[in-house]
Amino acid sequence: MVEQIVKKVKGFGLDLEEMVKAGLHFGHRKSKLHPKMKPYIFGIRKTVHIIDLEETAKKLAEALEFIQNILKEKKTILFVGTKIQHQGLIKELAEKYNFPYVSERWLGGSLTNFDIMRKRVAYFQELRDKVNSEEFAKYGKKEQSMLKRELRNLTTKFAGVEFLEKLPDALFIFDVRKDNLALREAKRMGVPVVAVVDTNVDPSQVDWPIPASDDGAKAAEYILGKVDEAIEKVKS
Repeated sequence: MVEQIVKKVKGFGLDLEEMVKAGLHFGHRKSKLHPKMKPYIFGIRKTVHIIDLEETAKKLAEALEFIQNILKEKKTILFVGTKIQHQGLIKELAEKYNFPYVSERWLGGSLTNFDIMRKRVAYFQELRDKVNSEEFAKYGKKEQSMLKRELRNLTTKFAGVEFLEKLPDALFIFDVRKDNLALREAKRMGVPVVAVVDTNVDPSQVDWPIPASDDGAKAAEYILGKVDEAIEKVKS
C-alpha cells in the first residue's frame, strides 16, 4: 500500500520542497481548527497550524488520478474558484481545455435548478446575438445602452457555463468556505467534489479533499499547475 502511494506521488511529480516554497503547508490560527482536519496537521508554528505535506501529496495524487479518470471517460468537470486570488487561474485553466467554470459568483440553483439556469443561458445567448446583429442599430441609444449593460452582466454570470448542457460529472472547488453553496448543491445532486481543504473546514464534506492552504496565490498556482499537468497527460 505504501509503495503504491509513493509511486502515485512520484508519478504526478509532487515534491515536498516545492510545496513548502509554494506555502501549501500554512493553515489558519489554531483557534479556527476544524476537528476533522486533525489527521492532516503536522504541528503548530506561532499559533498557526502547519499542514502535513506528506498527507497533502498523497491526497493531491488521489485527486489528480480521479480527475484523469473522469476525463478518460469523456465526462465533465466544472471548475469553481470565486476568491480574488483564484479567479484568473481557474478561468485560465478551464478555458485552456474548454471546461466549464465559475470564477465570479456562484448563482444559487446552478445545479439544483439546472433547467432554469439553462433557460437563463439561452436568454443570454439570444441577447448577445441581438446586440451583435445589424438590427441592433434600429434601437434608440438609451435602449442600446440598457441592453449592452444587461449583456455585460449576463456575460459575467454565464459565459463560463454557456456550453454546460447537463449536470457536470464532478466539481473542482478551490475554497469550500467561499463557495460553500456550490459544495452543498453538488452534495444534494450527488455530484462528486474535488476541493482544497484548509485547516478551518470540514474535509468529510468533500469526496476528494486536498489538505492545503486555500489562501495563497502561490499555493493556488502550484495545485492548479499540477491539475493542468494531469489533464495534459490525458489530452495528449
